[in-house]
Amino acid sequence: MFVSHRSIEQRVLARLRESGYEITAAQGRVFARIGPDGTRLTELADSAQVTKQTAGFLVDQLVRGGYVERVPDPSDARARLVRMLPRGRLVQERAREVEDEVTAEWTRHLGEPAMATLTQTMGRLREITDPYA
Repeated sequence: MFVSHRSIEQRVLARLRESGYEITAAQGRVFARIGPDGTRLTELADSAQVTKQTAGFLVDQLVRGGYVERVPDPSDARARLVRMLPRGRLVQERAREVEDEVTAEWTRHLGEPAMATLTQTMGRLREITDPYA
């Protein structure tokens, strides 16, 4: 599972670089957890399984790249949200395109029944392995 995951991650990052988006694997792990309405830094750190300081450093890099912004949290004036900017949404779209390509490639290799079983099995494993799902 780890090798397959790394393969997808590297393909996504390579395609993003080819498209002019400089996102590192560490940035991508935080970036992928930003919700549609924004996410607090502490939540990003928890779900990416990094320290708050590391998440803050990575978010600062994403801010400088024009991918995200920090905005006041409307539910708590003391808190801030990390929110996607249009450039960040383009990155998400590009990453999803690569993920779709990989899924199609794997389906051709494994066959539709095996891919359906794999998808179902991985979804079931996520139930017990991903507390943020």
